[in-house]
Amino acid sequence: MPGRRISSSLRFGRPVFSVLLATLLATTGAVWSAHALTEPKKDPQAVEQDDPGKADDPAVKNHPDDNQTGDSQTLPMPDSLIKKPTDKAVADDTPDQPDIPAEFVNDLDKLPEPVKKMRIALVEAAASGDIEKLRPLLSSGEDETQVSVGDAPEDPIAALKSLSGDADGREVLAILLDIINTGAAHTDKGTPQEAYVWPYFAEKNLDTLSPPEMVELYRIVTAGDVSDMKEFGGYNFYRLGISPDGKWKFFVAGD
Repeated sequence: MPGRRISSSLRFGRPVFSVLLATLLATTGAVWSAHALTEPKKDPQAVEQDDPGKADDPAVKNHPDDNQTGDSQTLPMPDSLIKKPTDKAVADDTPDQPDIPAEFVNDLDKLPEPVKKMRIALVEAAASGDIEKLRPLLSSGEDETQVSVGDAPEDPIAALKSLSGDADGREVLAILLDIINTGAAHTDKGTPQEAYVWPYFAEKNLDTLSPPEMVELYRIVTAGDVSDMKEFGGYNFYRLGISPDGKWKFFVAGD
């Protein structure tokens, strides 16, 4: 049986087409290679700026460059978590000043002259039985005499009278007279709070009082009162203070 004849155009056309396709691909590759060799390299920073994705990223927009200065749009850096030595927390760690021990004055003639004069004036006013005679001895203004714990009363004499067991305030005068006839304790020496305080055992441990000192204490309070004071931790009845310059500082009850 005779073989099937194949068209000459198909036999020779397929190899020719392959040669042309190979030539085209080689030419295109050469062009792209030449373009890659001649194209200038971009700076990495420029490439990053050209990236539209990063340009629209809020995190990139709001993050200031580390070398950028004087830009009003730069966000402030947060405060350091490490406290500086000038911080208040360091100041609060400063140890408290040690307590200044009281000095006891049993000889009242050795008191400073201004203190001695005020003490004598208070003795004379209390012995008169007229509580109004204390009024001229009261200090006012920043050095106002304290006669009660808490806010200062409008009328200090009326406040003292209200504390007395009698309507005329003579019981308070008797207490003042009793305590100011004991020795004094010189407290807070060299400080703005410096004062001469009566009775002196207001600044002493009651368990250490000698028998004569206990007698002085019993002239002011009862044995039951002393027992309560020891349980409390110290003397807590009336006390009176005079500043070194002779001003009447306080006359109050309590610790």
